Amino acid sequence: MTHPLPGPLLQMTGMTKQYPGCLANDAVNLTVERNQIHALLGENGAGKSTLVKMIYGVTRPDAGTVIWDGAKVTIANPHQAQRLGIGMVFQHFSLFETLTVAENIALGLGSAAERVGLRERILRISTEYGLPLEPDRVVHDLSVGERQRIEIVRCLLQNPKLLIMDEPTSVLTPNEAQALFGTLRRLAAEGCSILYISHKLEEVRALCSVATIMRQGRNVASCRPAEKTVRELAEIMIAADLSTPTPRPARVGTARPRLVLDRLTVRSPHQFGTDLKDISLSVAGGEILGIAGIAGNGQNELMDALSGEILAGRPETIWLDGQPAGHLGPRERRLAGGCFIPEERNGHGAVTTMTLAENALLSGFGQGGLVRFGLIDVGRTVAFAERIISRFDVRTSGAQAEARSLSGGNLQKFLVGREVLQDPGVLIINQPTWGVDAGAALAIHEAIMALARQGAAVLVISQDLDEVFVLADQVAVIAGGRLSAPVPTGSVTVEDMGRLMGGAAHAEV
Repeated sequence: MTHPLPGPLLQMTGMTKQYPGCLANDAVNLTVERNQIHALLGENGAGKSTLVKMIYGVTRPDAGTVIWDGAKVTIANPHQAQRLGIGMVFQHFSLFETLTVAENIALGLGSAAERVGLRERILRISTEYGLPLEPDRVVHDLSVGERQRIEIVRCLLQNPKLLIMDEPTSVLTPNEAQALFGTLRRLAAEGCSILYISHKLEEVRALCSVATIMRQGRNVASCRPAEKTVRELAEIMIAADLSTPTPRPARVGTARPRLVLDRLTVRSPHQFGTDLKDISLSVAGGEILGIAGIAGNGQNELMDALSGEILAGRPETIWLDGQPAGHLGPRERRLAGGCFIPEERNGHGAVTTMTLAENALLSGFGQGGLVRFGLIDVGRTVAFAERIISRFDVRTSGAQAEARSLSGGNLQKFLVGREVLQDPGVLIINQPTWGVDAGAALAIHEAIMALARQGAAVLVISQDLDEVFVLADQVAVIAGGRLSAPVPTGSVTVEDMGRLMGGAAHAEV
């Protein structure tokens, strides 16, 4: 039996990575001890992703030293990282939906020898660590929580000494998240260190023994999360006092409906999508309705049906500000007073190779004279983009920067700002703060609530139950393409909603 070497499992010093116009990591130091659950915190654009990509061999550093298990190493690629004993579960899963669980796991293994007896090994590992999987099930039939188990089991089959997890609970119900925490604690107790990236600071406090905090590509602090409040952690991350959103007065209930769905039924255009069945709801001016649910239960189809990317069968199925809109396309719905922010930032919310000014024009063409007599007014368009950047504190070099140069959180702030500053009568937003840091999330929440205070009807689709309860006056659950009856947020608990989401993952409600 070999005994572990003394000293840290991973020690990185002076890690530096320069991109054109951006010093992503500036002499960053990181030490992960053995058997430790170590949090890596920082706002969007702080340099966390660059650092973990260097650990996993996806990105090569310009400078710095890596000591792994007592020896100096150069990690050239992910395959070498896996051989060293480093596994990583990315925020975006890399699974083929038409393949089975076992087939997907086999694709991630290095050699034919590793695939011998794979089905039995999957069953043994998944059962042993409380991550139940059926090797023969096809991935498109699985919930998001089950899909995440595939990624984790694939890593565990390689006996990792370090497991890197990037936003692992962003798409999980509370019950699924608690089950994951139990698995991670067991792994740490058995000798596997965990490097944990999350913007959910309460779970960091509960799970992680140590946190390294980054800001603008540098180390700024190290602490024990349990000894800090969520607010203190967030303020260290953003180097500023965290303000509290201005509470909205209770909705009087006399405002007229501005968004109405009347038995909306549409077939999903996606091969493994979810059809919508008899969805009815009403959102009044000044009201925020939250729709919770596990990913894959019809959220994207609902968003597309509301924005006009999927047309409803009857014009009267959808009403925008008293106007039947089920037959209208996206442009006509925007002219009718609707604004829409999809879940996917890159390629759907924004064209990443276009500048911020050009992206501002894409949906803001009808506002403020950006297009006059069929011609683009470049000056007004740039001014509109600069107003978004200033108002929403978007960290960028300016309106002519390409969208792909922004971090995810800053691009999300820009997209929210682009829609909010058009003063819509109806705002529909899907996953408003997915993968966004605490400071950016607060700014987005405040913007949504301010718009409602001005009389807009707001529909928020989110997998983050805490977010739904912070924002919404009423909440409903979507499952199997059906929507439960909305209820006042104050009449149910997060646990109630979590159970409903989890229990309805494969059934109609």
